[in-house]
Parts: sequence; C-alpha cells; structure tokens
Amino acid sequence: MKKTIFTALMLSLFTFVNAQNVDTKETTDYSKWQARFRIVSVIPSPGDDIVGADVDISTAYVPEFDLTYFFNKNLAAELILATTKHDVEIENGADLGHVWLLPPTLNLQYHFYANEFKPYVGAGINYTIFYGVDSGDVNDIDYDSSVGFSLQAGVDYNLNDKWFLNLDIKKILLKTDVTVNNASTSSEVEINPLLVGVGVGLKF
Repeated sequence: MKKTIFTALMLSLFTFVNAQNVDTKETTDYSKWQARFRIVSVIPSPGDDIVGADVDISTAYVPEFDLTYFFNKNLAAELILATTKHDVEIENGADLGHVWLLPPTLNLQYHFYANEFKPYVGAGINYTIFYGVDSGDVNDIDYDSSVGFSLQAGVDYNLNDKWFLNLDIKKILLKTDVTVNNASTSSEVEINPLLVGVGVGLKF
C-alpha cells in the first residue's frame, strides 16, 4: 500500500513539474529584442492653412529604423527613428521651399500570435523637430517643434527563428505653428502624416 501511494505521489510530482516546464516555455519562448528596417512612404494630409492659403506638402519615401523591447510575450515598446524632407508650397501660389522633420516616436504595442503571423496594434507619443528649413519664395519661414500622438497597426511574418518580414501603418497626429516673414502671428497647420512601411526584422 505504501509503495502504491509513493508511486502515485512520484507520478503526480513528475506530471506537475513537466506541466510547469511546458508553461514556462510557452511564456518565455520569445525574443525580448527586435529590430526592423523599413522603407516608408510618409504621406502628409494638411488640414489647415497658412495665412488663409491652401498648403501642399509633398510625400516622402525614406528609410526607417525601429527597436522593440518585449516586456512579455504580448506587450512591447517600440522606438521609431527616421528623418524626412518635404517640399512645401501654396497651392497655385508661392513656393515655400522645403523642411526636414525628425519625428522620434515611442509606441506601446500589443502583439497577437497566429502561427507564423504576428499582428499587432499600438499607440504612443511623438515629438517632431523641424530643421534644415529653406524658405523658398518668401523671406523667412519658421516651424515650431511639437508633440503629437501616434496610432499604429501592423503584422510580422516569421521567415525563421531570427528573421521576419514586416508591414506597418502609422498615423501621426501632428500639427505645428508656422510663422511667415517674421509675422507677429503664426498659423496652426495640421500635417497628420500617414506612414506606410514594408521591411525586414531581426530577433535577438
């Protein structure tokens, strides 16, 4: 009888330990760090005017780098780094030259798992710095750096244990105060770019 009880206890203990090992593997079998390199189309959609005139801001195609850290298998934070150059003009009017944007963006993401596909959604904050301004046909134009919000959706597709493909779409809610020719008042211009990117990533 004692031998039977001992055997049953040992079998129970073995089953419990094995189950714990499986659970641990399921919750820890992921890479804490990922890096992606994308080619991104940055498509502004201006919503307001400068001094009552319609503004056209050009689409830009740029490389983008991001670094992602996973707190657990589903929750992650992504830092996005890129810089873009946009031509600016008044529709059927003056050439306002060009401006460079440096918009570091930090998003909090939630990742889903469907075999080799890993869809995700995210939201976060963006700080855009305007630099390298060419004023074009006007004497002077100034853009104020600004803080905005970011919305994101995308999907990774695993090629193997290390490499994956990525499709990513972001909407940055961005506006800036623009001053032309040192005017005493500025105009608020909504840029609100849509970012569509494709690329490749590495887990490490």
